[in-house]
Amino acid sequence: MAHTKRDKAKLVTRIRRIKGQVESIERSLSEEADCHQVLQQVAACRGALNGFMAELFEGHIRCHVLDENERPKPRQKRAAEELIDIVHSYMK
Repeated sequence: MAHTKRDKAKLVTRIRRIKGQVESIERSLSEEADCHQVLQQVAACRGALNGFMAELFEGHIRCHVLDENERPKPRQKRAAEELIDIVHSYMK
C-alpha cells in the first residue's frame, strides 16, 4: 500500500490546516492588513507546506526507495536515513 493511502487521514488533516492558513492570508489582504502581518502569515504557511512536503518525501523514501516488503541492507538503511535527515534540514 502506498504511503499516501496509508497516511491519508493525517495528510488530509494537515493540508486542511494549510488551506486555512492560505485563506487567512487572503482575508488579511482583503482587509488591507499591515504587510508585516501578511508576511508573517506567508512565512508560517510556507513552513507548514515545507513540513508537509518533507513528510511526503520521507514516506516516499521509506516506501518506494527502500522496499518496505524487504529488509534493507544496513548501508541502504543508513543512506536512506541520511537522505531523510537532509530533506528535513533543507525543508526547514
